[in-house]
Amino acid sequence: MNLNRTYLSLYYLAGYLIPVGLSLMFFPMQLIKLLFSNRTYDDMFPRLVGVLLLSLGIIIVQIIRLKLEVLYPTTLIVRSIITPTLFAVYLYSGDPLFLVMTGVLAFGLVLTGTCYFLDRRDKAAGGGARAAGR
Repeated sequence: MNLNRTYLSLYYLAGYLIPVGLSLMFFPMQLIKLLFSNRTYDDMFPRLVGVLLLSLGIIIVQIIRLKLEVLYPTTLIVRSIITPTLFAVYLYSGDPLFLVMTGVLAFGLVLTGTCYFLDRRDKAAGGGARAAGR
């Protein structure tokens, strides 16, 4: 299955996971302020989140590098869980940080989801035309 658009959309995901992960690891308070937080947090938990985001980013880079198309839907499922959860945390806390994070994730989810749908549709249309032409 050649999912070119979906493949390219994953660069957006890697493009924020790695820099945000590194930023949270090394400059957590500065990044939290840049993301419009209205609260003060201890820096240990953001550093831990940074390690997790960097780790996920490395996995996404490997998915991109190895063109592991079988894992593309998994990236959609994972973000489909995280996005509404972040929005719920925003509603609970009122901290705009979580709304910004929800927006970033939702944009990527829509981007990859749309690309995945279009790639699969094109593959189905192309596969059907080739089979009919035999």
